[in-house]
Amino acid sequence: MGENLLNLILLHSHEEAAHLPGGDPRVRHIREVLRMGQGDAFYVGLPNGPRGRAIILADEGAEGLWLKVEWEPSAPVSQPLVLLVGLPRPQTARRVLHDAASLGVRAVHFFQAQKGEPSYAESRLWQTDEWQQRLHEGAAQAFSTIIPEVTHAASLAECIENMDTSVRSRYALDIYESTSPLAAIDPVELGHSAGRRPSLALAIGAERGWSADERDTLRGADFELVHLGERVLRTEAAVIAGATLALAALGALDQPYISED
Repeated sequence: MGENLLNLILLHSHEEAAHLPGGDPRVRHIREVLRMGQGDAFYVGLPNGPRGRAIILADEGAEGLWLKVEWEPSAPVSQPLVLLVGLPRPQTARRVLHDAASLGVRAVHFFQAQKGEPSYAESRLWQTDEWQQRLHEGAAQAFSTIIPEVTHAASLAECIENMDTSVRSRYALDIYESTSPLAAIDPVELGHSAGRRPSLALAIGAERGWSADERDTLRGADFELVHLGERVLRTEAAVIAGATLALAALGALDQPYISED
């Protein structure tokens, strides 16, 4: 399996925008995957900061790359979408993290679902910085610097309680008890105004589905149950399909989002 071709190299500081040491994996990616050397240019970015165009001033082998970066005047912003996801098995969580970052969502809040497996939280994915690497890879693949916020909660109720209260448009995917499709959301009802888009929360249950108590919790917190059609999808597919439809309803796929700042 080949190495992913990153469309943007994420840097950790402005100092790295001047020099990347020879042993850095990003240097290997630039040399061996992008096949670039002195005089070539590629895109870089700072996490949750601006993007820029880097020119390789010198390639000194083991000493690394010397760069000059011209930064863009403004930074990308996150999409106004928050995901609540029942903690899935680690291999699924890896895909969710990558794809959520690629889509530019604002946050992914994982929770221990009643039908979930508690041992998933003990995975190497969460005990090391691998989960952060997945986020960075997803953002870089999408030519973005936005790194979603990631949190964990012991239950759905706790997850909702900790969620930003300003997110008033709330939906939960449930093929069994929903009565309307997510695709039928009326953008006008979400509260669009001139140049602004509202935030939206989308909840996706555990791989075994919602419990009766969790459905009651969702309804009590003003979540509307919706579906993606007649087919039961895997968690990672539901995340991509659901997030894409939600972003379309928000108008986030039409033009760049205008920040409130």
